Amino acid sequence: MPKLYDYRLFISHAWKYGDSYKRLTDLLDKASNFEYYNFSAPKEKPLFPQGTPLTNKKIAEAITNKIAPSQITIVISGMYVAYKDWIQYEINESVRMGKPILAIIPWGNKNIPKAISDVVPIENIVGWNTNSIVSAIRRLVP
Repeated sequence: MPKLYDYRLFISHAWKYGDSYKRLTDLLDKASNFEYYNFSAPKEKPLFPQGTPLTNKKIAEAITNKIAPSQITIVISGMYVAYKDWIQYEINESVRMGKPILAIIPWGNKNIPKAISDVVPIENIVGWNTNSIVSAIRRLVP
């Protein structure tokens, strides 16, 4: 079997994201015939070493550097309200760079924040379902 294509994903999340980010990466890890590289900064590998003095400018630059090599930005829309400032920055940077954005509606949710629906076309908003998410990534990444 030929090697699978590695999709380059940036998954928007916050450090105190609960288990949504982990559940999404687990779902993607288990998806059939799907390989990806995660450009996000997981909890185990933070953007900055502990004790590094942080400024909003440094955080913004680090996020921009993570988004730049990715092919798509994935936003779990249920986290937007709690972490809107940085998630909005990630959305804005993705739009500025011409990256497609895939919004995932968490299990049990029906609505997504207006800030997401304003920039993400309806066909790029999917439910919490492995096939829907993987199919959308394949469709959105050239």
